[in-house]
Amino acid sequence: QVQVVQSGGGLVQPGGSLTLSCAASGNIFSIPIMGWYRQAPGKQRELVASITNSGSTRYADSVKGRFTISRDNARNTVYLQMNVLKPEDTAVYYCKMAVRQGVNGQPYDYWGQGTQVTVSS
Repeated sequence: QVQVVQSGGGLVQPGGSLTLSCAASGNIFSIPIMGWYRQAPGKQRELVASITNSGSTRYADSVKGRFTISRDNARNTVYLQMNVLKPEDTAVYYCKMAVRQGVNGQPYDYWGQGTQVTVSS
């Protein structure tokens, strides 16, 4: 089994910064892709950023230049540094880990529990 646990989040003023963390543990061979998603009230869940195990990154247009995704492969952990936060960034943020549990296994998606980020004055 694999467990995915998030930390971070909370309330911040516009223009402020927050860092989210997400760590996977359990039966893990590798994690080819780690990512962050968010879901605002009344909206669909959307990709915020993703990073491969070789360090290639992808960002939603709305966060480019403000958010930075990074990973620590030794700790099976992904981070999301969020700067210059805007009210429209308010959402529940989820991490997703595509976990391979064996050398020949197909990756399977595991989600974190979600964490609220609220940007408000």
